[in-house]
Amino acid sequence: MIDPLNAWWAQQLVLCDWAFDPDPLGVDPQQARDRLVALAVPDRGELGWRLLEALGEGGAGADPARLLGALELTALAGAAGWLTLEQARAWGHWLAGEIAAHHRDLDAWLEALRHARSAEGWVHGDDGFLEACQALSVLEHEGDGVTWERLGEWLAVHDRPEPPWPEAGGARAWRLRAGFAPVLALPAGEQDWAGLHEWLDGSWQVRDRDDLLRTLLWLAAQGDRQGWDLDASRLLGLDHDAAVAWCEGLEGDERRYGRTLLAFLAQGEPLEWAAWDWLRLVDLAWAGACLGWLAAEEAEAFALHAADLVQHRYSDWSALARAYQRGRSLFEGRNRLAAFEADWRLLLQSPVSPWRTPLQGLVEEAELAPAREAIRAWRADPRHWVLALASVREPELAARQGPAVAVEPARREDARRYLEETLELHADEGVEALVRYWLPAQAHHLNQLAADAAHGALPPAETPFGAPEPAALAVRDGLRQASRHAATIHMAEKYAFYLQMALDSEAFDPGKLAALAEALRGSLCRFYPDARRLLEAWSRWDALLPEEGQPPLTREIAWHLEDPGSLFHWLDWRQDEWREPGPRPRLSQFTALALVGPLNSPPWSLPHRESEREAVAIREWIDGHYGLHSAEELAEFLEYLLEAGDRQEYQINYAPYTLNAARLASEIATLESGECSDEERTHLLRLQRVRDNEDGCNDTDLTAWDLAQAVDLAIAARQLGWLESAAFARVLERAHALAARHYSGWEAYARGLYAGFSFFMGETPERESFLAGLRQALVAWLAAAPPLAGPWASLEFPGARPRHWAPLHIDTLPGDARLLH
Repeated sequence: MIDPLNAWWAQQLVLCDWAFDPDPLGVDPQQARDRLVALAVPDRGELGWRLLEALGEGGAGADPARLLGALELTALAGAAGWLTLEQARAWGHWLAGEIAAHHRDLDAWLEALRHARSAEGWVHGDDGFLEACQALSVLEHEGDGVTWERLGEWLAVHDRPEPPWPEAGGARAWRLRAGFAPVLALPAGEQDWAGLHEWLDGSWQVRDRDDLLRTLLWLAAQGDRQGWDLDASRLLGLDHDAAVAWCEGLEGDERRYGRTLLAFLAQGEPLEWAAWDWLRLVDLAWAGACLGWLAAEEAEAFALHAADLVQHRYSDWSALARAYQRGRSLFEGRNRLAAFEADWRLLLQSPVSPWRTPLQGLVEEAELAPAREAIRAWRADPRHWVLALASVREPELAARQGPAVAVEPARREDARRYLEETLELHADEGVEALVRYWLPAQAHHLNQLAADAAHGALPPAETPFGAPEPAALAVRDGLRQASRHAATIHMAEKYAFYLQMALDSEAFDPGKLAALAEALRGSLCRFYPDARRLLEAWSRWDALLPEEGQPPLTREIAWHLEDPGSLFHWLDWRQDEWREPGPRPRLSQFTALALVGPLNSPPWSLPHRESEREAVAIREWIDGHYGLHSAEELAEFLEYLLEAGDRQEYQINYAPYTLNAARLASEIATLESGECSDEERTHLLRLQRVRDNEDGCNDTDLTAWDLAQAVDLAIAARQLGWLESAAFARVLERAHALAARHYSGWEAYARGLYAGFSFFMGETPERESFLAGLRQALVAWLAAAPPLAGPWASLEFPGARPRHWAPLHIDTLPGDARLLH
């Protein structure tokens, strides 16, 4: 029993100079492939376009010549194995239905074909077209073969199938590729894309699987859109003249891009073009599947990821296509929106378009879940956390996602130079030296200041040494805006950048750097439950405390918050065993370290063993200031400072003079009347200070001066390896206890430190500038203005009653009994 569709189809192929064969798909496969190439259809991508173009936008306007050509191409594709039998029949059914719907009979169909040929100026000769028309007409009128009437009867009882685009599982995600070429069938193969290797190399510089994966992940997470979005955001804040000046400052192709962007702004066009990246993501995933660089499941996961992102951003296909057109316009540097209708009409209006399915119903949640896991798996390596954080300052780092790539020599040298010249971090120090840049105590300090600011509990602006600048106070008071955001990110993002530089330098143990990256991941997951909370915290802290000399990262962080593809949203967010990149000091240790005050930089972390290079400078300082040359000598001097120190010298040699002014005056007169040795000169200066009660030296407990020196020296000893961890902790404990016995708070301690510094300072022409500098530093430490001057304002003084408000999160130091979480 004959199949009416196949028989009718075979009859029509006679018009294409085919010999009649009841089976239109019975051509030899190789001959079919050769014929497809001869018809300028080198792959299934072009075949998809030809089928769409043949069926047009529906209605009577379809080109008869294209419809006939599509019948031939479908038969050839089925014979060549490009389409399954079912797919080929489905397309044949659609074409037959379209032809029959718009031509009343065979004669009308043949007449339409002759007119189409004539209009195109085809040369009629040996192709046998006219003879085939006549033969079919004779058959029709004699009632032989499958007549037009019989075809109509068959079509009336066989509804047209759904357009045969791939449907199973997540295959519908491939419909997003239709703007480049419709995906007709799965699995992908070499028959889908001719010349693919050359195209990937020339257009993308993609030469292997790893190149492809990095490009796919970059398109998903950042692509071209980030730079365009940030430029648009900045331009919205400029007046017309400034915007034009920005554009004219660009060069070459960039200036054409700038003019196109300004045109969009002037037209009020939505500044949205993410589809440019996400549709190309699907296109490249298909390329990977065609070449076998991606397994079918891998490629489909990328396509589903693009569908996931697209469905977050666009309501329908038209919005998606228009966004892509804007992106293409910016990329090419010429506004192509005027051509939108011509470029996209077919996909948006064709009755067989793969876009007939509503965009929002394209893929189901059940299909997206495994794809989401697959995309996160590509970024499971903790170094992606480092990349994510560092790429906010250096966006080009986002191109390093996926398989690790060798660092260019120039980049490697730049990274080494940065580490050495900016951070004074050298390869011979080892990975362990990076611990100095993990500053949990700084985060605690900021969290505490923010909590106190929110409750109006910050220290007074007026101090015994003066008041801070109003601008510094404003910054401090503004920290109340961050009271709900853990401050670890303020420190961790800089640490991540330094870690990235260490990775790029290739001068450190990669295994140990990987362990630090994992520790960084674990720490951030502990303090921030998801990407949004981390980015919100970062944005808030960066706005309040921007990097000195650098513009705020507000726009960049906001972009990552808003873009659903941003790497931050696709990292491995999970909490497991917590191990930080560096030790977290106990609160009591941090308090004791802070006793050094402005004599040293703020102690945001526990000291660690320094390299021999750094040790040379530390030993020179200890020798120059204290004349100490060994661990034993330093340990003895620490004991002296804690037990007696300079305060005992004052009590023995100078305090008695405060009870006998006549004797004091006589002693001063005697020393002033003759030549003085250096020792006598120092004694005279101190007697004069006692006489004048300079800086309150006679009324102030000078123990703070000894404690500050003791802690300072203990830190140096720990850095030299002259004190082990336990011995260092004991020094801190003793200093903490002494401070509690001698002072009631930081203000009293600051008076003692200043008085001791002033009293025991040797003769120097810089005395007044040194004292002025210390006063300024004490103001900053006491008032926390600027906030990172020092930590006194955030710490309870040893032994004092608690006065601080508890932070609202767990980003605190161990030993704080007032946690709220």
